[in-house]
Amino acid sequence: MLFSRISKNLRGSFNSCRGFLSIGDHNHRFLIPHNFHSRGDSTHQVMRSLNFSNGLPALHSCRYLIHQQSSSVVEDEHDPFSLVADELSLLGNKLRAMVAAEVPKLASAAEYFFKMGVEGKRFRPTVLLLMATALNLPINEASAPIELGGDLTTDVRLRQQRIAEITEMIHVASLLHDDVLDDADTRRGIGSLNFVMGNKLAVLAGDFLLSRACVALASLKNTEVVSLLAKVVEHLVTGETMQMTTTSDQQCSMEYYMEKTYYKTASLISNSCKAIAILAGQTTEVAILAFEYGKNLGLAFQLIDDVLDFTGTSASLGKGSLSDIQHGIVTAPILFAMEEFPQLRAIVDEGFENPANIELALDYLGKSRGIQRTRELAVQHANLAAAAIDSLPDSDDEEVRKSRKALIDLTHRVITRTK
Repeated sequence: MLFSRISKNLRGSFNSCRGFLSIGDHNHRFLIPHNFHSRGDSTHQVMRSLNFSNGLPALHSCRYLIHQQSSSVVEDEHDPFSLVADELSLLGNKLRAMVAAEVPKLASAAEYFFKMGVEGKRFRPTVLLLMATALNLPINEASAPIELGGDLTTDVRLRQQRIAEITEMIHVASLLHDDVLDDADTRRGIGSLNFVMGNKLAVLAGDFLLSRACVALASLKNTEVVSLLAKVVEHLVTGETMQMTTTSDQQCSMEYYMEKTYYKTASLISNSCKAIAILAGQTTEVAILAFEYGKNLGLAFQLIDDVLDFTGTSASLGKGSLSDIQHGIVTAPILFAMEEFPQLRAIVDEGFENPANIELALDYLGKSRGIQRTRELAVQHANLAAAAIDSLPDSDDEEVRKSRKALIDLTHRVITRTK
């Protein structure tokens, strides 16, 4: 039944995504504009077709063309963050308790970004809690999760909340490690932990958060979920290593960039969304739709992040702008600019240690459509995320419908955000 619904949603939608290619392996594919000439990655197959992920067709729905107009307003009276505000407050308290440590210095370091006022908007936990409600569907007894005592519905929700907590700990741990590798001095509008307490303590605090996440993960007693989240940690390391060890051709490859972006950013939210579905006892098809939502939302988020690194200010972003290019990291806007101005390749190959090269690259970027094309690619992924939610099995439950609308609203917020 679900496949016929997806087929219906896809009918006539391919034209809205014409001009984009699907690339990558069978587990995660990415959209690349058809006229982007990837250099040095000839071993990867490029398919001019609808992409498939684990047997499910990609969800190119023209229903979400509101994303093409930045002035559009999502017609939703419910703020996504408000819908789960009470749970987010509880989650914040639980996280502060979970990262408590006996050694005072380690305790201060581990709770640095969990303190009231600097915990951020809790974007990932918000997505996961909304997804938990959005997937509150009837399930077959055979696929129902094992009840550990008490009310089944309550138990499932508590376990899904635990996934949100684990995801946030993994995310913050990755930020601590990234800031050390990038020698960052600010994060979320305050001094980064490595800047305030030193690299060694920042690394140890990140390791400590990962260890606490592992303990919490083990308590779920679900081997499939444990495997998913363990793979996420592997992906974070893989993505960071890819960024640190690129060859000249890889650095100028959009395909390589998108794969690295999936590992560094999208894997965490996509696999966590899938874990939410698994704990709810949902079907494989529903779990894949949850995964597709998280993957495409994560990719859209990072693409906009790359735009904001050039267009935002330090104050609005909570970190230094132009930080990527100053660290020699080539992102989508520069890759697109390079397509229009091939001479930019020589500057990229030379590196950005020389400030004059940064100025030259920015000059080419300003003359190109690099920023606009990056936004367009983010829109395509936001559309796919929204279509995944629309393809979930129908529900008459008002709370389920509200949460699904909120998840779609988040795809709009991601591509229109300014910080």
